[in-house]
Amino acid sequence: MELTSRSLSLRNLGSLLKVGVLPLGILAVVAMMVLPLPAYLLDLFFVTNILVSLLVLMVAMHTYRPLDFSSFPSLLLIATVLRLALNVASTRVVLADGHTGSDAAGKVIEAFGKFIIASNYAVGIFVFVILVIINLVVITRGAGRVSEVSARFTLDAMPGKQMAIDADLNAGILDAEQATQKRDEIAKEADFYGAMDGASKFVKGDAIAGILILAINIIGGLIIGITQHELAVGEAAETYILLSIGDGLVAQIPSLLLAIATAIIVTRVSSTQDMAEHIGKQINLSRAWLPVSGVLFLIGLVPGMPNTLFLVAGLISGIVGYLAMNINNDESSKDEISNRSGNDFNEDDASGGAIDLEDVTDYSPISIQLGYGLVEMVDDDTGGPLISRITGIRREVSKLLGFVIPPVRIKDDLALSANQYRIRIGQTIVGEDIIYPDSFLCIAGEEVSVKISGHEVKDPSFGMDAVWIKSNQKSEAESKGYVVIAPESVLATHLSQILNKFAGQLIGQDDVQVLLDNLSKTAPNLVESVVPKLVPLHNLTGILRELLSERVPISDLRSILESLASISSRNLSIVDTAEALRPTLAGLLIQQIAPLNQPLPVITLEADLEQMLIKMSRQSGEEGLVLDNELAQNLLTKISETNQKLSNEGKSAALVVSPAIRRQFSLIVRQHVEDMIVLAFTELPDNRKINVVASITG
Repeated sequence: MELTSRSLSLRNLGSLLKVGVLPLGILAVVAMMVLPLPAYLLDLFFVTNILVSLLVLMVAMHTYRPLDFSSFPSLLLIATVLRLALNVASTRVVLADGHTGSDAAGKVIEAFGKFIIASNYAVGIFVFVILVIINLVVITRGAGRVSEVSARFTLDAMPGKQMAIDADLNAGILDAEQATQKRDEIAKEADFYGAMDGASKFVKGDAIAGILILAINIIGGLIIGITQHELAVGEAAETYILLSIGDGLVAQIPSLLLAIATAIIVTRVSSTQDMAEHIGKQINLSRAWLPVSGVLFLIGLVPGMPNTLFLVAGLISGIVGYLAMNINNDESSKDEISNRSGNDFNEDDASGGAIDLEDVTDYSPISIQLGYGLVEMVDDDTGGPLISRITGIRREVSKLLGFVIPPVRIKDDLALSANQYRIRIGQTIVGEDIIYPDSFLCIAGEEVSVKISGHEVKDPSFGMDAVWIKSNQKSEAESKGYVVIAPESVLATHLSQILNKFAGQLIGQDDVQVLLDNLSKTAPNLVESVVPKLVPLHNLTGILRELLSERVPISDLRSILESLASISSRNLSIVDTAEALRPTLAGLLIQQIAPLNQPLPVITLEADLEQMLIKMSRQSGEEGLVLDNELAQNLLTKISETNQKLSNEGKSAALVVSPAIRRQFSLIVRQHVEDMIVLAFTELPDNRKINVVASITG
């Protein structure tokens, strides 16, 4: 209840400032420059000016990052205008009523004139000049330079930060809402530093205005006092200079406070601590304090020095260093105890022990889990290249298949070994292996005759013999004819293979609707007449999934819908509809195997073997093509050996069979030879030359 009341009161305060106080206050400031003010109102406004300046300084010191006080430039402008308005009002009173005595402009100016400068106008002038020099030359100029450089660097860094956000969004590290929030923060940061670059000019102009107003008050007061009020030169000088100096100091001190606040804001580094904690933690080093103590003790022993003072300072420094050393040791011990005995606590007794639904659910379509030894591969601070490689893979596969592959979520998993990674589609583990971030994977080329020493493994993408070697062996491996692959490329290639294989599971109704919405911009009547009138959205999604499961691109969605419109009256199942669409789309699949100007390499089945398979398929009926173990093993072995031979030669080929057994035979083959493309004779284009590179016998 107390928290709610406080929130309501803060909200009411903000509404009050917005609706009433702030607009009226600005109008009052403008009125102060025109209307004469009595002395007691001047006192009130001078005290308010000091209050505002102190408040701004304290808020600046307790911000964690500059953007936490993003209203500072506007507040600085208002405070500067208030102070200048007070200078105008006080100047009017000083010049008009200064001859009546030192209290003519109010008690505050009188106090600054008599108490602070001890009624000595020469001292007052020097003090004022020193304050102006500190404000104008040191603090304001430095803060202005920092603001200018920060604004320039912030603007220059914006494109890189935007690209980093896009990369994190594509990699699944950020969701759309988080990415939008980060973009807003970048825009606000640029606006803030740009505004601070201009706001620092307010402080500089205010200091210059203070000097001019002081000169006007002194010169004008002497002229008015001597000529109009017939005061002696000494009496006029003492009266008007003291009032002018008091007026200048009562305005210059708040100006100095705001200048310090400006410098603090523009030099503030974003952190999770306020300035006092930030500085205190970083200077709390016994290695710094103890040498300081030793030097001070040595100076304290030099004859002629104020020995007692230096010895006391050295003693204090030594005590601070000793305390700092104990505090750091205690913190280290606490961290060590916490790390070692963290499992001894009951989770219900610890803060944050509750398990949320988000902790046990993960709806990411694609995710990669990394062992702790691989985290540096995605660390931007160390130049981790994995995220950019994955983004490139997603872009390539998306262009190839015709729909946007969902973002990949990357996270660490302490349950994995240090160099292990695991790829999931949904919640299903579809790939895992071990890579070494400080090594390279070598695959033997065609002309390799000399083996290279290293850790022998199988390539996770294609199952080829490979060797992990150290970085210093890279040149040797390349000279011996090995293909050398960086670890991030090994993982990215494995991911690419999995995305192609499981593309059918990655597209959903929402993705299909996005494709339809995009097509409706150029073919609205086609989309409207087919979906959902002839083919419901969920059926179209199922058809596209069937096509993608055999790596048939769906980029030509116009042709797919036109073909669906022509065969919709046949009332085919989703699987049979996808099969009927294949001849229309086969060209997209074939162009991945060989360029248009080259013969299409194919693998065929011996005629007798194919006829036997067709007969067996008809006899099996709805069960599909059922092969006995010996025949299936013999066929798959020969197909696998042929495919491996072609792969070693850097070639690829499609397996061509009769349309009657294409789908059933493809299901059997792809379970053992994942990258094999199985086509029907009817899917071969008439304008392509065919090159039979192998024939499989029974």
